[in-house]
Amino acid sequence: MNNEVKIAYFSMEIGISNNIPTYSGGLGVLAGDTIKSGADLKIPMVAVTLLSKKGYFRQDIDSDGRQIEYPIVWDPSKFLIRLSRKIAVQIEGRDVYIQAWRYNVQSVTGGKVDVIYLDTDVEENTKEDREITAFLYGGDDRYRLKQEIVLGIGGVRMLHALGFHIKKYHMNEGHASLLTLELLLMYKRDIESVWDERWIWDIDAVRELCVFTTHTPIDAGHDRFSYDLVKKVMGEVIPLEQLKKLGGENHLNMTRLGLNLSNYVNGVAKKHGEVSKALFPGYEINAITNGVHSFTWTCEGMKQLYDKYIPGWANEPELFVRSEIIPDGELWEAHLQAKKDLIQYVNKSAGIDIKVDVLTFGFARRFTSYKRADLIFSDLDRLLTLCEKGEFQILYAGKAHPKDTPGKDIIKRIIDLSKKVNDKIKIVFLKDYNIEMALKLVSGVDVWLNTPLRPREASGTSGMKAAHNGVINFSVLDGWWIEGHIEGITGWSIGPKPTESSLTNINDAADADDLYYKLENIIIPMYYHDRNQWIKIMKNSIGKIAYYFNSHRMMRRYVTEAYLR
Repeated sequence: MNNEVKIAYFSMEIGISNNIPTYSGGLGVLAGDTIKSGADLKIPMVAVTLLSKKGYFRQDIDSDGRQIEYPIVWDPSKFLIRLSRKIAVQIEGRDVYIQAWRYNVQSVTGGKVDVIYLDTDVEENTKEDREITAFLYGGDDRYRLKQEIVLGIGGVRMLHALGFHIKKYHMNEGHASLLTLELLLMYKRDIESVWDERWIWDIDAVRELCVFTTHTPIDAGHDRFSYDLVKKVMGEVIPLEQLKKLGGENHLNMTRLGLNLSNYVNGVAKKHGEVSKALFPGYEINAITNGVHSFTWTCEGMKQLYDKYIPGWANEPELFVRSEIIPDGELWEAHLQAKKDLIQYVNKSAGIDIKVDVLTFGFARRFTSYKRADLIFSDLDRLLTLCEKGEFQILYAGKAHPKDTPGKDIIKRIIDLSKKVNDKIKIVFLKDYNIEMALKLVSGVDVWLNTPLRPREASGTSGMKAAHNGVINFSVLDGWWIEGHIEGITGWSIGPKPTESSLTNINDAADADDLYYKLENIIIPMYYHDRNQWIKIMKNSIGKIAYYFNSHRMMRRYVTEAYLR
């Protein structure tokens, strides 16, 4: 397909656009941004992922505020090109065939990156096997392990069948770690050896080929499979005793497998690098802080403003340091237009009537307990008294994993509370969060709220998107915000300084107290009574955050620190 030497980027999910629903949230959208920057910068890359023919899920909310999940019906042939090559992997002792679809990400710079989508829905397979690539993150451990065999082992085989020559394999999270076993087998075949004293040499050769990025600071978030299940589903790809040395003695830990067989390992923010070292002692873990694709995550009005005053910004985001030259009035007008577009969208889709001239907070991300979407409601009486300082409204969006009951309960609680406080604070939950809605939210609200329980947020990227649009961050000091935050200059913090490197006790009360204090004494008064200072912080968000927290800077670091090693 292409004789040029490539970097192969493997990710279980990739979010390129709304039309291709092969993503669940931040990890997949980050992968999409990575690929777009790869194309802009003309980095020789190819990406590999699963087709997810029925998507993650379409979210609906019933009359009781409960999340309901439906499959997403989409036709890959409308957006992707099906390729003729097929390969097979062994699952449960039988051949499972995989076909590939291709999507070409093209940049105005002339660069392009192929994305290869793996699909088991082919006539040679059993009905059960045809469903392996149907749902993203669906099913049980057995289903997940089958998917990871298709992604890792199948992905390597497909790239070779298509004629790609790979210099490095970049695993975006542990889902793709089984690719290391296929590489070990390739070297075994190449030297026509049995597993003998040359085993050490084989590992070193594979390590030279692999880069591993971990995104999860929570131990439970790393995929693990019992060796009984591995033997039943995958068979003995390499001798079990050797697999245990690489993937863990008691169970196959996909992160550990990736760590042991990679020459370069990184977390996705400086703090996350520290936390990962504590979680996996003995490994050298670097840190490359995430970024977002500037052109994708800037709304139309802001694009026009940047084109006028900061030409070249889209492919040289470091030029955002010149944000001071944008006239205050024009910046405010561009923001107001984005806000009007959002409010119009919210009123139409939610059947509500919220106003443009009211201070608007946005909170949109995966709904799971540690994100603490309901922290702002810790003391409802105190929250309601803040309305005396000035009116405000809150927009929510996000999905809970179908099996995450506590996450679903938080959605219900927010919807219930929205009805309870409706006469004083307008709270809207927008269902079926996706890429298109995300852009409306990160560009149209006034303040971007983020309240994770530290240090569980590996990086986070939505606040970076907000900053690209001059929207101000108000967040717990975790993940990327530790690096982006200058109190009162680029936004505001919530809670104490981030001194811990391991999971701490819940500090909801202290965080909520600080949140209320800053709302009452700083944020609400400034929004309504000091427009000049507000716009100054908006400019700082662009000039001191967007200039650095973008995927062009991130990819240049991957090239120099990981790919060229």
